[in-house]
Amino acid sequence: MESSTVKIRRWVAAVVVLVAFAGGALLSQGFRDWAGHTVFGSPRSPITVAQNALPVSLGNFANGFSAVIKPALPAVVNIRTSKIVKPQAGQMNPMFNDPMFRQFFGDQFGQGGQPHAEREQALGSGVIITPDGTILTNNHVIDGATDIKVQLNDKREFTAKLIGADAKSDIAVLKIEAKELPTLPIGDSAQLNVGDLIFAIGDPFGIGETATMGIVSATGRTGLGIESYENFIQTDAAINPGNSGGAMIDIHGNLVGINTAILSHGGSGGNEGVGFAIPMSMAKPIMDQILSHGKVVRGYLGVHIQELTPEIAKAFNFNQGGGVLIGDVSPDGPSAKAGLKKGDVIVKLDGTAETDPNTLRNTIAAMAPGTNVKLQIWRDGKIQDYNMTLGELPPDKGEVEGPGDNSTNNGGLEGVSVQPLTADLAQQLNLNPNTKGVVVSSVDEASPAAAAGLSRGDVIQEVNHKPVTSVSDYRQAVAAAGNQPVLLLVNHGGITAYIVVEAH
Repeated sequence: MESSTVKIRRWVAAVVVLVAFAGGALLSQGFRDWAGHTVFGSPRSPITVAQNALPVSLGNFANGFSAVIKPALPAVVNIRTSKIVKPQAGQMNPMFNDPMFRQFFGDQFGQGGQPHAEREQALGSGVIITPDGTILTNNHVIDGATDIKVQLNDKREFTAKLIGADAKSDIAVLKIEAKELPTLPIGDSAQLNVGDLIFAIGDPFGIGETATMGIVSATGRTGLGIESYENFIQTDAAINPGNSGGAMIDIHGNLVGINTAILSHGGSGGNEGVGFAIPMSMAKPIMDQILSHGKVVRGYLGVHIQELTPEIAKAFNFNQGGGVLIGDVSPDGPSAKAGLKKGDVIVKLDGTAETDPNTLRNTIAAMAPGTNVKLQIWRDGKIQDYNMTLGELPPDKGEVEGPGDNSTNNGGLEGVSVQPLTADLAQQLNLNPNTKGVVVSSVDEASPAAAAGLSRGDVIQEVNHKPVTSVSDYRQAVAAAGNQPVLLLVNHGGITAYIVVEAH
């Protein structure tokens, strides 16, 4: 009996030892994993893109978000600018030229009754990108400034030098002479999702550094008319005047956007929960170009593109979905040399389906001149491939959305009057002398044509794909359309675009 008991005890002891070894191994692995976790607010290397950031448990923020925001605050700066504004001649009241008035008040209102130049000041924010003083901000914060002052979180003030700016994206890069400055790591804005927590940091109304919290309301916002190139992050975090150029950071403390603009009711300028930031996926490449070349160089297709609305797609018998319509082709541009034509539909770019003109513009603009691209084009019911080399976008041009590409479902061409396009009219309208068509002399503002985007001074060059060279051609083509939607090719200021006017 005792021998049996001893054997059982030895067996139990062996099991206990094995369990202890297994438990120790598991605890050891657990401690190794725990030790590898990121401590929020800890220093990170500047100009690094966070990859595959781990999800964050909100349980880690029982006492608020200071662990994320506090380390970021010193990297956001206040920017004060000033510029000399010269009033236009004739802005002063004529009585200031009266000899009796000048006898009493002298020239304090300006020599000869003209006002003195005045110094205009503005406030904004910026983000320190490198420890030696590279600062990222908005172009509109420093536009036209003759003097730029940067104040750090520790109240030190520096005179900043403008390295370069890009008005089309509203990005500017400044430099101050300093060392060992705090910076923000650059995050991957492409990983943001609607509903993600974000924080906006800046100096609203000049009251001092301020942090606000919100969520990502939308990504990829375009077509707002705020900038030439748009791909905004939308947020409900409070962004107010003075926040422009400040930081939008994610819950890991990474810089994911540059606060830029707000939409406010009645132009009040106050926050109403609709703010926009330039994503770092757009801002960083532009910043890199400015730092390397002092300017931004963009790719150029040489076409004017517009949305392919359901009405226009129906008029073209295009039923594949998606696509971007070419409203015009710039002479001697890459697309013209490759054989593209107005009325072509861009279906794919380098194998990627295209559905939005603004997205396509941004994609092409981000490519370097000289890049070879492959376009898949739909024309007359057939798909064709075109290979071409991108040119360099001229300063005054761009792949832009054509005028009048918004259509409605309210009627026909009633209320539209046209007249012959003479050489004198073509010159007044800044058109090529060889332009053919009829000029819209008036449009009833209540008409479906006006609602579709047709306006006085537009030149109608085609009706339902039929060339129009005279008023007679126009009338015959409109009559032949009967009670069907009418597709017009309209020349507005030298750029053509398609619009559809729905019939009754």
